[in-house]
Amino acid sequence: MTAVDYHGQTTLITGASAGLGAEFARQLAARGSDLVLVARRRDRLEALAGELRDRHRVRVHVLAVDLAEADPGQRLVRQVDRLGLHVTSVINNAGFGTFGLFHEADPARMRQEIAVDVTAVADISRAFIERLRTAGRGVLVNVASMAAYQPNPRMALYGATKAFVLSLTEALWEESRGTGLRVLALSPGATRTEFFEVVGTDRAAGGTRLAAPADVVRAALAALDRRNPPPSVIAGRMNRVMASLARLAPRRQVIRAVGRMTAAGA
Repeated sequence: MTAVDYHGQTTLITGASAGLGAEFARQLAARGSDLVLVARRRDRLEALAGELRDRHRVRVHVLAVDLAEADPGQRLVRQVDRLGLHVTSVINNAGFGTFGLFHEADPARMRQEIAVDVTAVADISRAFIERLRTAGRGVLVNVASMAAYQPNPRMALYGATKAFVLSLTEALWEESRGTGLRVLALSPGATRTEFFEVVGTDRAAGGTRLAAPADVVRAALAALDRRNPPPSVIAGRMNRVMASLARLAPRRQVIRAVGRMTAAGA
């Protein structure tokens, strides 16, 4: 395999109104891909679409969709079909986290978190993957997290959702070998996005340094460009070290260590 050629492709990106989603849009537009930007906030999507059309002369469509609602995959398929678009790549980036003790969590908010972070990722992947495999030249990127590599006290549900995304995506990598579709689970660490505003506390970062979104996206695209792309990539050297240590250390020790990090300042 050679580096991905995004010219002539159409990439659908969820959670594209800010953060990693917007950065994926900028970097893929710079590499020649047309785009379908998906998020709830149409005004932000339209502003980003205008920027990318002017700067890179690519076609950009905007879909204002709440992925917490039922059947997000089929709803997106129907909308792109109505527009006459042939989606060849998908970036499942939309997601959010909650912080606090599990027994104190709002059940309604928990259901939303599962709907966006788990159900939508699986549903959208299933809705588009046959088209992507048929195209045979694009990518499917599902954004997981460093939280996928160990249990996360005070972010128990978020960590579990990202473990699901990591496992699902790595399995799809194997199932898609030989089709031309490159599948990747991207696991960022704490990143400079709106994530912590939504969570409501910087304690969710565990005291770690925040990465730049541009660096995280570059790591994903570089992994996809490899001659033999991996099933997953962790963005950031220190994050890779930490994930390796989590695999080697006793499970009890890892959980207690993460718990101390998220409890800091409580």
